[in-house]
Amino acid sequence: MKAQRKFPAAQITPKGEAALRAGHPWVYDQEIEFLDSPPENGGLADVFSKKGAYLGTGFYSEKSKIRLRILSSNANETFGEAFFQRRARYALEYRRRVMGADFSCCRLIFGEADGLPGLTVDRYGDLLVTEVLSVGTEGVKEAVYGEICRFLAAEGTPVRGIYERNEAAIRDLEGLPRQKGWYRADFLPAPPESPLTEIVENGVRYAVDVENGQKTGFFLDQKYNRLAVSRLAKGMRVLDCFTHTGSFALNAAYGGAEHVTAVDVSQAAVDMARENARRNGLEDKMDFLCADVFDLLPELLKQGGSPYDLIILDPPAFTKSRKTVSAAARGYKEINYRAMRLLPRGGYLVTCSCSHFMEPELFRKTITAAARDAGVGLRLIEERRAAPDHPMLMTVPETDYLKFMMLQIV
Repeated sequence: MKAQRKFPAAQITPKGEAALRAGHPWVYDQEIEFLDSPPENGGLADVFSKKGAYLGTGFYSEKSKIRLRILSSNANETFGEAFFQRRARYALEYRRRVMGADFSCCRLIFGEADGLPGLTVDRYGDLLVTEVLSVGTEGVKEAVYGEICRFLAAEGTPVRGIYERNEAAIRDLEGLPRQKGWYRADFLPAPPESPLTEIVENGVRYAVDVENGQKTGFFLDQKYNRLAVSRLAKGMRVLDCFTHTGSFALNAAYGGAEHVTAVDVSQAAVDMARENARRNGLEDKMDFLCADVFDLLPELLKQGGSPYDLIILDPPAFTKSRKTVSAAARGYKEINYRAMRLLPRGGYLVTCSCSHFMEPELFRKTITAAARDAGVGLRLIEERRAAPDHPMLMTVPETDYLKFMMLQIV
């Protein structure tokens, strides 16, 4: 270590040291053995092994179980404004490269995967939507926002507004208030009058409500998975379960499906999906149903026949903790079993899970068990993850959360 350290020092357990050396950026509260002078909430602290080896520097959170979020293991780093601007610029340059023409509508910052803990920034044309889940990042967000705005302005698309969706309960653990609204700064114009905007993805047009839509207004991570469905669905009768605002259903219809039924338990989501169909001139090929999928699939089975050639299952996360993984697996098995029973031999099933606690191998085993109980065989056509604007860090399992399987019933 070359630099004279100026931050409080934390000594951690061998278990914590092993995790950091393996590349994971979190230190949990029970892994801290000694902290010489606790920094203020959101301040920086150095991390050392029991033998005194410097392991990295990160944001300190006095209430969270994730007590330290490591930013860098460079002992000469000063963590000034330029550091966070540089991280933002790297993230933007990466998206511009891997997303190509889709750079105008994608995730720009994906938290730990971009070295900016707890920060999400999604781009919808000239609007940005952000979420901050780390007290340390809360203190440096303006430097990041400013860098993004300068970068995009230089590309010819000045940012019209930044809407913050800081509503998650995890902010309580970080000592942060929950709030949402337009972010104000000298580098931004006056906030837009409306939180509504329109995007185009895979040729399909959507209305996006950045104030009231789920998460940041739209689920960007399934972008290319929806495109895969669009290519598969031509000529098929399609049932899209948990449709939300209709994204998979619309891609299927746009790709030439014979007919698409879109289902969601939320009437507001169904209304938005119907409006999106009208926006794309696809309403004659689609119908919409407000229903609970867990009730609908058994009812369709009772009616008999095979009314669909393709069923899409893209439910919300059934588990947000390891304690409920078993119950979640039962839920995934149930809906997949029902869908497999409803499809004809030669029919197609698209099934997803967006919970990182539902690990890929467990998800595969769950789908296989559902097929066994349904008395059918499965042919795996394609297995995918999130789009590359949601990159997976190989050393951080939490960034590998989305599972997408395209299967044929045989």
